[in-house]
Amino acid sequence: MSFSHEYWMQRAIQLAQQAANEDEVPVGAVIVKDNQLIAEGWNQPIQSHDPSAHAEIMAIRNAGQVLNNYRLVDTTMYVTLEPCSMCVGAIIHARVQRLVFGAADLKTGATGSAINLLHDPIHNHKVSLTSGVLEEECRLLLQNFFKLKRSQKK
Repeated sequence: MSFSHEYWMQRAIQLAQQAANEDEVPVGAVIVKDNQLIAEGWNQPIQSHDPSAHAEIMAIRNAGQVLNNYRLVDTTMYVTLEPCSMCVGAIIHARVQRLVFGAADLKTGATGSAINLLHDPIHNHKVSLTSGVLEEECRLLLQNFFKLKRSQKK
């Protein structure tokens, strides 16, 4: 059975909701190889006291353990928000084959929205990119989270 981009993004959205339930910015990520779930992650920097504990990094760490390799060759990462420069660097170094994200991040997105590190010609590994998968659902999850945060401050 072959699953669609939307199927895997729905799983990433569930993980983003888990992050929100833990009072973390709602971003979720899954890594798939041969149409099988290899690893997942969600934002955890606040609770782990680790600024690098973004959803993408957590998923990459978990995938490395599952595959027993720091190279994630022939994998696809699905993430609800366009990755930042730190995460794009990790995606490239891990040799992820394809990146699929939901919502663009106009402030820190590093695949073209704010800057484009993903397709900088200096890198010897090229990552395929698909953007905008379930974009509205991913964006609304983030917007509603921050709207709630702002209302709690009043």
